[in-house]
Amino acid sequence: MGQAHKLQTVATEFERNLGDPHDPASILSFAEALDLDEREHYPFVPLGQLRQLGLFEYIIPGEFGGKAVNVEDGFNLLRLVGRRDPTTATAACLSFLNYVTLWMSATTEQRAYYADRLRNGSTFAFALSERKHGSDLLNNEVVAERTDDGGYLLSGRKWPIGNGTLSDMVIVFARTGRPGRPDATSAFVVDKRSVPAGTLRPLPMDPRFGLRGSDLSGIELNRCPVPESSRLGREGQGLEIALRSTLLPRIAVNSFVLGAADTCLRIATDFARARHLYGGPISEIPYTKRQLVECFADLLIGDALAGVGAMRSLQAVPEQASLWSSTAKYFVPTLLFERTLPQISNIIGARYYLRADPLFGPFQKMFRDITVALFADGNTVVNLRTIGLALEGLLANSADATEQVRGEATDRAAKIFDLDAELPEFNPAALELYCRGMDDGVLAMPATVEGLRKLATEAKGEEADRFTAAVDLAERLLAELAELRTEQQELKASFGKEYSQSAEMLELAKQYCVVHAAAAVVNLTVHSAGSLDDPFPSGAVLLACLDRLWRQLHPRERVADRTTIDAAARVLFQLHDENRLFSFRNIALAGSVNREPRL
Repeated sequence: MGQAHKLQTVATEFERNLGDPHDPASILSFAEALDLDEREHYPFVPLGQLRQLGLFEYIIPGEFGGKAVNVEDGFNLLRLVGRRDPTTATAACLSFLNYVTLWMSATTEQRAYYADRLRNGSTFAFALSERKHGSDLLNNEVVAERTDDGGYLLSGRKWPIGNGTLSDMVIVFARTGRPGRPDATSAFVVDKRSVPAGTLRPLPMDPRFGLRGSDLSGIELNRCPVPESSRLGREGQGLEIALRSTLLPRIAVNSFVLGAADTCLRIATDFARARHLYGGPISEIPYTKRQLVECFADLLIGDALAGVGAMRSLQAVPEQASLWSSTAKYFVPTLLFERTLPQISNIIGARYYLRADPLFGPFQKMFRDITVALFADGNTVVNLRTIGLALEGLLANSADATEQVRGEATDRAAKIFDLDAELPEFNPAALELYCRGMDDGVLAMPATVEGLRKLATEAKGEEADRFTAAVDLAERLLAELAELRTEQQELKASFGKEYSQSAEMLELAKQYCVVHAAAAVVNLTVHSAGSLDDPFPSGAVLLACLDRLWRQLHPRERVADRTTIDAAARVLFQLHDENRLFSFRNIALAGSVNREPRL
């Protein structure tokens, strides 16, 4: 049994146990999610049910009795939670991501101890930001003073913190040295149940636009004592731990974002196929059909980039984690929030404004909830700057890489994007903060395009023509890098030292992300061609995805014609009729598609 089938089996069984979200009696139904959101109540009951279903076992490493072997498993299970309620998915995800910080930097004894705590129901929080300084650890005001017994006294305020009030343990980053130095911060695990009364108190929760039932609050520490054994890593290693701890979260946040977008597109598809105007369903009106297909393409781009490429890269090429995580974190939430969901709202019209409707109500909640992904664990500027600072090396390699370097990158890309390929064991300690100009997905593109050309020769009829058109468009997208390199060199020469702080550098980073996303879709189509279930691989879907990306760079130049859109729509409608996740993966969803939207 290949890796793709293993994950499909686990995810389908988990989804089946959750039940139909339209059924109020199921675990975490849409009705329950909307009710919790309206009352701004934390999802205690759903989280307990998810724990009983074994979700948190996919957080705990196998060496400590858990099932966390491949990080893509947990990602896809959280995606299924996120399609029901991003608030609950976020709450569950926080413990997963915060435990990874421990997995990465704690001793073997600490990892075993905290794994046992997690298994027995304890929750974790990550206290990095401060109201005045944000996540600027170099100017952290929370301090840790040494005591005579070798421990520390923590003092100051951290805000905002996910799970800040309700967590059992908090990973606190505090200053142990002179401000402004990179070795002046250390990380500590504070067990709330073991500290003296009055030394740690929660700060009030602020009303929120989205995730209204979540615990987004803070803590105040007043000479809170912690033993030396609570420190993670060396004294002064806090900055490194914090930076490396964000690499997985920046990808994982896309789990609930893609899940939420899946629900929104499913609502729109339900509506468009049931609503009749001018003698037929509005899904057959050319403009509406194109809108649906473009949104479908966006979800598949996000699936290929974040759910497959970035997530699997953590195990296959951990040394490139900074690039893959920043690209996924910037590109996918931005694409879905700024383009996809507004486009879907145009399809369902005024119904997207309804809060309590059992069929349309989830849309407005999903739309609000995913906004957190735009700033949590690194906002747009932070991620674009990471990419921008790596651009010179990335663009140089894309043009001048030796045959050996490109060949090795192609081999690694094949492992990343072959869903059946077994991955090396996840080693969080191997994640690196600098990609050193390496992007295997892009470096592999010349060879992968040849693989795409072979798919075109093996296809028949119009599909062969679409794969051939996709080859041409993939090559044109790759050629954009040469122009990008020239512009980058000119800007750096013009701006000098100010280049790294310029808005122009960030704009170049945005353009690079488009090519990186195109590489993800093409690599997945080629390397997983033999393991994808019908109706994939699809030349029409691939061309629709590349067309959507191309028009980010050239808005008025449309490549996908009406026959391509019709063919891609048939793929969308097939997944909808078979009640499958809108994904390259074949994951069956619980429930029925035979719903009657109130039109």
